[in-house]
Amino acid sequence: MDKKLFVVSGPSGAGVADIIAAVFAQREDVGAVVPVTARKMKAGEVDGVGFYFYDLDGWNALRDSGDLLETTEFAGNDYGTSRRLVEQQLANGKHVIVNLDIERAAQIKRNMPEAVCVYIEPSPAVLRERYGRIARSAFEIAVRLEDAEKQRARSGFCDCRINSDDTQAAVRELNALIAP
Repeated sequence: MDKKLFVVSGPSGAGVADIIAAVFAQREDVGAVVPVTARKMKAGEVDGVGFYFYDLDGWNALRDSGDLLETTEFAGNDYGTSRRLVEQQLANGKHVIVNLDIERAAQIKRNMPEAVCVYIEPSPAVLRERYGRIARSAFEIAVRLEDAEKQRARSGFCDCRINSDDTQAAVRELNALIAP
């Protein structure tokens, strides 16, 4: 069976990280890819653990070679996913799972159409309840719900959707999608 890249997205509160962590814990045929960045290493960081670090010339070479499946800029620093690192994992017999926001997932889908994009979201009532547990105000809940709706509206390119009202059911569904 061919191995695939699975790009998993969802709004804050959807449980994406928990679902992915459970899949990693249950399967030996999935792997992650360490992201790449052009930011400077912080004290205690190790290249290849958490991030692969590049200077600006190295970053530009990655970009110009077409190696970056997606990129984003945050706080003046560049981050991305390396096609070469994804393909190495696939060649080593592992499915690859990455957890990215919807904009970055869309970039990967454009640059690697065979990637399987999965959008994870709970029902609106469950999402509101989850936000109610973590938000400090009604305003914050409203902002989070508005952001979740914007992400859902931009997720039309995704290959499938998984409801995460029941986290364990969502884990089973993602596992079934990857491979029986």
